[in-house]
Amino acid sequence: MGGFLIVNPRSGDGRTGTDELLDEARRRGIRTHVLEESDDPAEVARSADADALGIAGGDGSLAAVAGAALERDLPFVCVPFGTRNHFARDLGLDRNDPIAALDAFGGTERRIDVGRTGERLFLNNVSLGLYAQLVHRREHHRRRRKALARARSWLILLTHREPLGIAIDGRPEDTRLVLVANNCYELDLPTLGARNRLDEGLLYLYVLGGPTSGKSARRFEIDAAAGRLEAAIDGEPELLETPIEFRIEQKALRVLVPPPRG
Repeated sequence: MGGFLIVNPRSGDGRTGTDELLDEARRRGIRTHVLEESDDPAEVARSADADALGIAGGDGSLAAVAGAALERDLPFVCVPFGTRNHFARDLGLDRNDPIAALDAFGGTERRIDVGRTGERLFLNNVSLGLYAQLVHRREHHRRRRKALARARSWLILLTHREPLGIAIDGRPEDTRLVLVANNCYELDLPTLGARNRLDEGLLYLYVLGGPTSGKSARRFEIDAAAGRLEAAIDGEPELLETPIEFRIEQKALRVLVPPPRG
């Protein structure tokens, strides 16, 4: 059956290397599918006749295909093709070389953790509060394509002082931003925002100004009087009903990485 690569041509800044990536994948015998606007990447991945499932996209594109790979107990391949490619970096890939990432098909298998919020899988993190609000407004204004409206969104967020009104595991938290991370993030330069491990089996909680920031556990529950919260799941906007359960599935996902060079 071989490898199957789903390509999201709208990831990141719409890079011009899509044709080059497709040509190279096909040269290697990797079958490809370019996502259309109406495509559900998870359904495409579920129905693919393949021994390994890959996605060329940004961080927001990965989780759906990774979830399908997990459901089917197939290895997952990440090809960095977005703007920031945080997951690819933490996996040890060269974020600027998607062609080299194709070596993962037939490469070395690793087992890594995945996070869940409800049944929704995440590979990096879930943000609640200020950053999530920015993501929601960015998506709204991307559709409207109004630069002035985007600037107003930033202004609203920078002047917003109202806390989220949440409780974490039953304890009230007076904060405007919460991040639930799949494994531990570095908080010091020059590796700020990077993860040294993807298989520790722990979620990490980062709370702006909160005493519980940096706490780790296999499960967290966040509740809110509002009944729902704007969230950014791996950078993608979502509206979550509360209470929200977060949990970790240790070494659940089979991931292929390129073999060591040399």
